[in-house]
Amino acid sequence: MSAQLIFPTITTGYWWEVKDGDDRAREIFDRHYSRRRYRDGRNPLLFVGPGEKMVLLTPECDALFVWRKFISNDGQSGVNCAIFRNESSTLSSALITEAEALAWRRWPSDRLYTYVNPRRIRSSNPGCCFIKAGWRRCGITKAKKLVVLERWPDMNTL
Repeated sequence: MSAQLIFPTITTGYWWEVKDGDDRAREIFDRHYSRRRYRDGRNPLLFVGPGEKMVLLTPECDALFVWRKFISNDGQSGVNCAIFRNESSTLSSALITEAEALAWRRWPSDRLYTYVNPRRIRSSNPGCCFIKAGWRRCGITKAKKLVVLERWPDMNTL
């Protein structure tokens, strides 16, 4: 058994923290709309990308959430929700809310943000599950026209 399949770093509520490259997490990631495949067929062990990261997986391995803190090319600052995929029966907004708390435990008071590609999802309301969790739209990227959503730790007190 590989080290990545041993019990996670933290266990709380819906999420377990696992390492980047965890085979169970990769299976869900491979079904995410943002998954890009290399033309030469490479399948690198790690799938999150550079920077600080937190990879969260449900115990049933039916939802994945990835936080990534890195230097953004488009000027965004804070901690990025790089991947969120929910194949479980749990409300996405509940999973997001708990993932936020874990992010703020590691990166206190940092802004959280994510991108949603409205052309790649079936919803007529892109980012609806994030908005139900208290996030707000804050822009659209110039190059790819992605919707940018954000959440601040003190947004509920504004």
